Amino acid sequence: MRRLAFWSLYAGVVLLVVSVALPVVRAQWSDARGWIAGAGLLLVVASLVLRLDFGRRATRYGLNSAALIVLVLGLIAFVEAVSYRHHGRLDLTENRRNSLSPQTVQLLRNMKATDVAATAFYRSDQPGKKIAEDLLRQYAGYGGGHFTWKSADPDREPGLARRYGVEQYGTIVLETKAKSEKVLDADEEKLTNGLVKVTREGRRTVYVLRGHGERELTSTDRPGFSEARSAMEKANYEVKELALAREGKVPDDAAIVMVPGPRTDLFPPEVDALDQYLGKGGKLFLMADPFQSEGLKKFAEKYGVLLDDDLVIEASPIGRLFGIGPEVPIVQQYEPHPITRDLRGLTTLFPLTRSLRPRSPAGKFVVQPLAQTSPQSWGETDRAALQKGQAKPDPPDPKGPLTVAAVATSGKTRLVVFGTSNLASNQFLNVQGNRDLFLNTVSWLAEQEDLISIRPKDAKQTPVMLTSVQGQVVFLLPVVVLPGIALVAGIAVFTRRRASK
Repeated sequence: MRRLAFWSLYAGVVLLVVSVALPVVRAQWSDARGWIAGAGLLLVVASLVLRLDFGRRATRYGLNSAALIVLVLGLIAFVEAVSYRHHGRLDLTENRRNSLSPQTVQLLRNMKATDVAATAFYRSDQPGKKIAEDLLRQYAGYGGGHFTWKSADPDREPGLARRYGVEQYGTIVLETKAKSEKVLDADEEKLTNGLVKVTREGRRTVYVLRGHGERELTSTDRPGFSEARSAMEKANYEVKELALAREGKVPDDAAIVMVPGPRTDLFPPEVDALDQYLGKGGKLFLMADPFQSEGLKKFAEKYGVLLDDDLVIEASPIGRLFGIGPEVPIVQQYEPHPITRDLRGLTTLFPLTRSLRPRSPAGKFVVQPLAQTSPQSWGETDRAALQKGQAKPDPPDPKGPLTVAAVATSGKTRLVVFGTSNLASNQFLNVQGNRDLFLNTVSWLAEQEDLISIRPKDAKQTPVMLTSVQGQVVFLLPVVVLPGIALVAGIAVFTRRRASK
């Protein structure tokens, strides 16, 4: 009996070791890991039972301890089973980089008419697989059964990989009954953008006016609009340039027309074309920089928005925390509107902006402010003082809080006016909440209110910077001090017991 117990214990330990080493030695056999570990555990338990002498007091105490251990393990298993069906997460990281953004959560919860199946093509031992699976598990948790996922090893299932045209490891394929989309990285922004593409019918077109010194869509310089274009395209919009002077009218497929900071006045036929477009329920996004394209003043005034001839100056010391000057107002006050619904608590920057005012009366158009500066701001109207860098609040200057973004609506017609186009430039688009405000405006104009939210942010790495002394402490404490204390304590106990004999 003792020989059988010995070989049973030996075999059980070997199987347990094999189950631990299997993912490293033979990754393709990882699916059998649980069975091997279970068999090894049973053999170890059988060996212990064969060695028991039930007549001894120590044996009875041992059995009581074993029963208590089994009870604790059973309780842990019960908690794990419950948490598998009803679980929660608490993300304490900076920027909440391990949690889904509000836009992703909102998109998943609104998936009621479309089912999406995700397939993650990762090798069994590939780095990043666990991260991708955790991300997909979160998507499925908010999807309410409309988002499902699975992992597939392209080496073990080459036919499936060939079916989806997967050419590299780490590809995630999103599929509905109508179409599919490949995402080449387990990144929330890319995955959510892919989800938008497979759950939306077609792409809406945004036309950006050109020919008057507007921001260039292809420019990657700081004043350019290439980042804005990329952001809109990732959100499933098609972005095209519009030479309205040549076309003569706004194309029929235009979901939005954007006028980003023209430096010269539009030609009268172009103004007439925009009027006709708005008269048919069009959607216009107007960004009017200070002291430029004064013809836009008359155009915006017809729709209830007055453009002031000033440059907003922000005297608040908060700006110094961001390393910016007084000509970049910091906005933290938003009026209730679908565009600004989720911006509370976020900061946006309006660099080189003019102030706006609703015209009273505004006729059939309803004008509503969107964003306002602080009470410490004012609109500097003295251009000579600005050029000398001597701006100060004079009696004629409008005093804060000042409106720097407004919306005018009438029936299906929607018009949004910003006092600056710098907010969406390459230099400022990805600063603070600017990107969310810009894309929320585009989504509202395109009548896609369900896409209005706070979008995924890049994971912000926070390295721990230690001095040389702190580094030595971190090394010595766990490597030398704590083991040394344990060693000294062991020697003292051993010496004391030897002396007491």
